[in-house]
Amino acid sequence: MAAIVAWSTSSFGKESPRPLELLKTAGYDVRANPHGRTLTTDEAKAHLDGVVGLVAGTEKLTGELMRSLPALRCISRVGVGMDSIDHAAAKECGIVVVNTPDAHVDAVAELTLAGLMAILRKIPTSDASIRSGGFEKPMGRLLGGKTIGLVGCGRVGRRFAELVAGFGVTILAHDPQVTAAPPGVALSSLDDLVAMADIVSLHLPYSAAAKHLLGADQLARMKKDAVVVNTSRGGLIDEAALLAFLEANPKAGAYLDCFEKEPYSGPLAKLPNVVATAHIGSYAREARVRMEVEAVENLLRHLKPM
Repeated sequence: MAAIVAWSTSSFGKESPRPLELLKTAGYDVRANPHGRTLTTDEAKAHLDGVVGLVAGTEKLTGELMRSLPALRCISRVGVGMDSIDHAAAKECGIVVVNTPDAHVDAVAELTLAGLMAILRKIPTSDASIRSGGFEKPMGRLLGGKTIGLVGCGRVGRRFAELVAGFGVTILAHDPQVTAAPPGVALSSLDDLVAMADIVSLHLPYSAAAKHLLGADQLARMKKDAVVVNTSRGGLIDEAALLAFLEANPKAGAYLDCFEKEPYSGPLAKLPNVVATAHIGSYAREARVRMEVEAVENLLRHLKPM
């Protein structure tokens, strides 16, 4: 009887048969996510019973869950975020955890630019006006000449900096892990960055230390027409503080692709100076296929050939 590999991402194999073909060619039986969405812990326990490998999405993989899955040997994350996995428990259980740190970079960086342009030029407002029978022409702003502050200067932050460089912007970055700034970027303290930037864009993973990194104190230092962008992870921004900032400063704005609790249905989505999307950073066809193929290849490297 063949060993079983499961996947939990809702989009796995939809854009290309290649990831599934790799698993089947390697001799594994494949178990699909039966719910078509992020799994709850109880659903994950049932789904992963008896599997040796998991091509994982963003569901929480707790220590209690992993200890109940003695056959599981490898978790291969489709994407880069690893904050939903209890790494100490995985190590205790002898489960290897890997991710795909490069495949999503272009997709997330391009979405960051697209969302930023949408909020600056108020594209959703005009689109909604036409769809409702109007023809509103909202006054927007240029990206050119602005100061952009990157909070986090890893792969995505650097790629985003490359994309916006041609607009004649000044780019600042705050990242304690970076000691040498990439070309065209000046390192800064977080306090100075939020005070000087017209646009503050978050590009860092979530961790307990980074929770609400952009909170009331930082927002109070920002320009009254500043734009906040988050295509990284929910929880990095204090959403209540951001709501208060945007309500008090209607010329400010935010583009948010990530929220502390998802699916999101909170008050930020009701503000006219917010553009929101449903955590679609990696949802570009080419990127998804690359991520899924890399996740499967990573998984197969850490499982014995069948």
